[in-house]
This record gives sequence, C-alpha cells and structure tokens, in this order.
Amino acid sequence: MQLSQPLNQTQLPLFEAFMAASAPALPQEALKDAWQEQPQAFSELSLRGATRHCLTLLAPILRELSENDSERWLTLIAPPSNLTQNWLREAGLNRERILLLHPRGEQSALQLAEEALKLGRSHTVVSWFHPLERAARQTLENAAREGAAQSLNISLG
Repeated sequence: MQLSQPLNQTQLPLFEAFMAASAPALPQEALKDAWQEQPQAFSELSLRGATRHCLTLLAPILRELSENDSERWLTLIAPPSNLTQNWLREAGLNRERILLLHPRGEQSALQLAEEALKLGRSHTVVSWFHPLERAARQTLENAAREGAAQSLNISLG
C-alpha cells in the first residue's frame, strides 16, 4: 500500500529527553534556561478503553519517566485508585524516584499540581484531570515553566 502523503511524525517535548539519552548532562542553570526557551511545558495524553488496557499503555511511559537521570522526582498528583503501590511495582517503575501526592483539606488537585510544578523538585508532574479546562491547562503550563518542569496530564475516559 502506498500513501499519497508522507506521515508527519512530531516529537513531543516530554519525550525528547529519552531520545537524547547519550547526551552529556547539562548544569542545572542551563536546564532552567532551556526550559524557559521551550515553547511547550505541558503535554496531555488521552487514553480511552478498558482500564486494564489503558494501564498497559501507560506503564512504559511512567516507567521511562521514573528512570529519568535527573535528581528530581516523578510526581503523581492524585492518581486513580487502580494505580496502587502493587501496580507500580509490577509495572517496573522505580518507586524510589516517585512521589504520590494527594490533596488535603481544602486544597484541590489542581492547586497541588501547580504547587508541585512551581517548586521545581520534580522533573515531571503527572495529573489526571478529565476534562481539563483551558484556564487550568494554562495554570499548569505557567507553573511548569516557573519550576523548569514538565506537566503531563493523563485523561482517562
């Protein structure tokens, strides 16, 4: 079968680091400057279907993020109840590099994600908003830029 148009494959900013694994490490200040120049500090992944299948697709992405060479954390904000410690272990994630955070009291998951991003202690902060309003998306993107981090929202439907 021949396609009339070439496939346009765009690399997401979140995954560029994995493609350049052999590149030398940059100083923290250089990383911060690179993130400030980066036009995208926010990515979104939408998964639909049976929970078991969605988790199977999600596992390698989270595993790669948990193995990031950065000294910063992979932070999961209020993950779905089926992302248990047992699931993380079976999926092969590096649980020593993951923070699982849940909002407390009056704090919303969005406020917690924004705070985690701004602190800059995480290389990636994963949220689970469905749907994600435009204003909330902008809030996460701005916070990610401020903390030189990546915001990833996973929409499970």
